[in-house]
Amino acid sequence: MADAHTAHHPGHHSGSSHGSVGSYLTGFVISVLLTAAAFGIVIAHGFSPAGTLAAIAVLAIVQVFVHLVFFLHMNSSSEQRWNVMAFAFTIMTVFILILGTLFIMHDTAINMMSR
Repeated sequence: MADAHTAHHPGHHSGSSHGSVGSYLTGFVISVLLTAAAFGIVIAHGFSPAGTLAAIAVLAIVQVFVHLVFFLHMNSSSEQRWNVMAFAFTIMTVFILILGTLFIMHDTAINMMSR
């Protein structure tokens, strides 16, 4: 007797979109290229330290979007709207948390040095 949660019914869609093998391979190749580019930037010493950090940050942001699109299948379709909104809320919360922490640490350091 098959479990109702694991049984596969032809034509039954659970609302989630699954990528094709080609889509996964495309995402994998782009991810490998972005990772190799980041290693290449560091190994080549072609930028200043600040330029290297900025280049790696840009590559990391692009890598995040590649993963979101090719592996997590997030897009602007109506099925994904709640997932995109939840992701945006998470990003906003993390951004506020990091900025608040940096502000508090900086303010504390300034106040401790002045006394």
